[in-house]
Amino acid sequence: MESVHVERSSVPQNRIRAKVDEYMSRRDYPGVERLLLYWLDEAEKVHDVRGKLMILSELVGHYRKTGEKDKGAGRIEEALALTESEGYARSVSGAITYINAGTAYNAFEENEKALGRFEKANDILLSCQEAEAMLLAGLHNNMGLTYLELAGYEEAASAFLTSISLLKEVPDGKLEQAVSFLNLADAYSRALGMPQAEEKIFPLLDSAERLFMDPDIPRNGYYAYVSSQSAPTFDYYGYFFTAEQLRQQAKEIYERIGNGEKVF
Repeated sequence: MESVHVERSSVPQNRIRAKVDEYMSRRDYPGVERLLLYWLDEAEKVHDVRGKLMILSELVGHYRKTGEKDKGAGRIEEALALTESEGYARSVSGAITYINAGTAYNAFEENEKALGRFEKANDILLSCQEAEAMLLAGLHNNMGLTYLELAGYEEAASAFLTSISLLKEVPDGKLEQAVSFLNLADAYSRALGMPQAEEKIFPLLDSAERLFMDPDIPRNGYYAYVSSQSAPTFDYYGYFFTAEQLRQQAKEIYERIGNGEKVF
């Protein structure tokens, strides 16, 4: 890990995020953890509260992806405590912390806790005029997933529809919109059962498929990750060719990244 040779009053947040993305594109999860723990220590040394909060949120997301519940739970509580004690609880950055916490709790199958954190984030964002559509859409998509796990199918469908509506106004939101279409299909499937839900589901799958195949979407590490995560849903509903296309594209992207090619 690189050392710091100059005095600084804050950690380089953009640089840290870029390095996290670089490691993630190679699926180097141990590298992500080492990087974040190093900079967490640096943020504590220079008393950079905002930087520390950002890094804690990144750690929460990392442990969510690796399924390390115990590590994740500790960092969630640390991040939320810092948010409250430092006066960020009514800001966009505070809302992001609650969203990250809720998403992690959802992944750890603690859905009641997740929903509480999402509702807190929603309350904050409703009072923040500067809240971006992409952030709100992500929040509603995650709330929808949590309602789905709690068998609140009507609430889940409403949340996914809100996410889709918001993402239509976001130039770079096509992948997220595709995911929300798939999630909405799942909501109808669980609520109505098959084949009763087919009339609603297949148009949603067709919309998601068109978005994934849009040539304007960069074929980068993020695309590969979302594609590989979404392929099983297409499989489940019988879109086998689409699922295989997504897997193959993800494989090719990861191979190019592994060979040292930058895929943006």
